[in-house]
Amino acid sequence: MELKLDMDGCKMNCKGCRNNSTKKLSTFDWLCDLPETAADTDYVEVQFKNTRKGYFINSTKIPLKKGDMVAVESSPGHDIGEVTLMGRLALLQMKKNNVNFERMENRRIYRKAKEADFEKYNEAKAKEQNTMIKSRQIADKMNLDMKIGDVEYQGDGNKAIFYYIADERVDFRQLIKVFAETFKVRIEMKQIGARQEAGRIGGIGPCGRELCCSGWMNNFCSVSTSAARYQDISLNPQKLAGQCAKLKCCMNFELDTYVDALKDFPSKEIQLETKEATYYHYKTDVFKGLISYTTTPNLPINLVTLSVERVKEIIAMNKDGKRPYFLEIEPPQHLQENTKKADFESIDNNDLTRFDKRKRKPKKKEPQNNKLENSKLENNNHHNRNYNNENNRSTAKKPSSKKKNNKRPDEK
Repeated sequence: MELKLDMDGCKMNCKGCRNNSTKKLSTFDWLCDLPETAADTDYVEVQFKNTRKGYFINSTKIPLKKGDMVAVESSPGHDIGEVTLMGRLALLQMKKNNVNFERMENRRIYRKAKEADFEKYNEAKAKEQNTMIKSRQIADKMNLDMKIGDVEYQGDGNKAIFYYIADERVDFRQLIKVFAETFKVRIEMKQIGARQEAGRIGGIGPCGRELCCSGWMNNFCSVSTSAARYQDISLNPQKLAGQCAKLKCCMNFELDTYVDALKDFPSKEIQLETKEATYYHYKTDVFKGLISYTTTPNLPINLVTLSVERVKEIIAMNKDGKRPYFLEIEPPQHLQENTKKADFESIDNNDLTRFDKRKRKPKKKEPQNNKLENSKLENNNHHNRNYNNENNRSTAKKPSSKKKNNKRPDEK
């Protein structure tokens, strides 16, 4: 039976619903099984280097498919990009990115990219690395507090976009003049944040997956250390920071769930009073509904884990001026074991001979091989004893015979 790969429909191809592994921020095309959705709109999503995307109108009704390289309108000249979304899904993506159709500049798709377009495109892309290194050197000489993270040339090589990071506002008017004289192209400066730079560069996070900012995340929300406190994450800056040196965005993913669950929990600052000691909060297991307390702050000494209901009962007792003997409803296990041992010893204390009886150790069973060897040794020893007895008897008879032979012939 021969197996053939079916390349039609929603399969692993450029037309289907696979993610482009070579492109960042790729979108799952879940409408690929519905070809009629492609005619809902003429807008097409085109992706350029790294995470830069744009939306263009296919006014000339060029037959396009996902993965095609096209030449699109730009200012000045044209740019080369890859078609990533078409039809109804492109409209949904534009609404997700809050694109204003009234203010948006409508740019057209000229044609599918030709060989001459690819030659110019490859020549322009080959200059990007050297241009970035030279631009950093120029910025250092001018003592500008900025970092140039990436350089992107337009498909026809007439314009270059410089992406930079700066904590404060930078006056780069003189810098643009120097760049234009040095590189002989039109210069465009774009300021990006540290998270956007990490998304453009890409990488693998400590979870073993692709960075969220380069895989699917478009909008970046502020992250604070309170998110770590709500989730009982250790406040270690090396573990909380991502590759962008900022707090990890994933700390906000489950924050709302933790905040809703902690509404039924008592405050961590409340202390529990018993007749023996005062207990302080140590840690909280939100999903199991358990709270741990210790007698020493921030140290797991005499650690006791209680349910939320039991903690609320003890807090209510303390407000009424009552102090329980133990935090648990039942006494601790070590106290129960001590009481059981004391009762058992009190029964056997009257037996005066309890120390005279010694327990005999059970004999170890010898293996069969040792038994065979021992039996052979016993047989050999028995044989040697019989042989020695016979020799002793023969030697005892010989002296008597010699005496008889030694008598003189005259003697009778």
